[in-house]
Amino acid sequence: MAPELHPGLLLALSAPSGTGKTTLARRLVSEVEGGEFSVSITTRERRGAERDGVDYHFVDERTFLKKIERGDLLEWAEVHGHFYGTPRGPAERALASGGVIVFDIDVQGGRSIQRLYPEAVLVFVLPPSLRELERRLRSRGTDGAGTIRRRMLTARAEIEQGLAAYDYVVVNDEVDLALVQLQAILVAERCRRGRVRLEGLPLARQRRRKAPPRRRKGRGPGTGRPRRGRRRP
Repeated sequence: MAPELHPGLLLALSAPSGTGKTTLARRLVSEVEGGEFSVSITTRERRGAERDGVDYHFVDERTFLKKIERGDLLEWAEVHGHFYGTPRGPAERALASGGVIVFDIDVQGGRSIQRLYPEAVLVFVLPPSLRELERRLRSRGTDGAGTIRRRMLTARAEIEQGLAAYDYVVVNDEVDLALVQLQAILVAERCRRGRVRLEGLPLARQRRRKAPPRRRKGRGPGTGRPRRGRRRP
């Protein structure tokens, strides 16, 4: 694809916790030219091996509230007693440069982004089953039994909302297959009629120059008829 033909694209991935959307988002970014992962801002504490500026921007509540006041966030929400928000800068850079910004975000946040940018693309990632989702949550070893029960209840509501409001649905049973489907969605959306920049293409109809009239041999000038010889009396 010629980058100059395509404006920037905002792609939001949402899914219940434990579905694997973060893995998919980061792999997609690594394989797409001009791709960037939108790192969210949060006031919660780090978990496990999470890194500041890579997994999240970890800030205190005062700093987060200042960002809201300055308009630095596209959207924000309070979830389980902690604030989460999406920075505005990466999205604006992607739109200006023709890049692709990928959001790892909840359903509420994805819908907020699409209200601000109607051209944003929303993809909901499903687990192959709720039983498999619970198995993945337990295998992470980061949440207790009570937290897992709460996440499973939340997952059912998120799935209902995502299926009702999102543009595409991808089932993450096999990561490689789900990634191929995401890439196909990205290609299709960048080629959507109305999204491609056509002003840079030489598509204007060129006027053909008329060729001069051809003269036939044996005809007089201006008459278009052959000359006749004068008869003798």
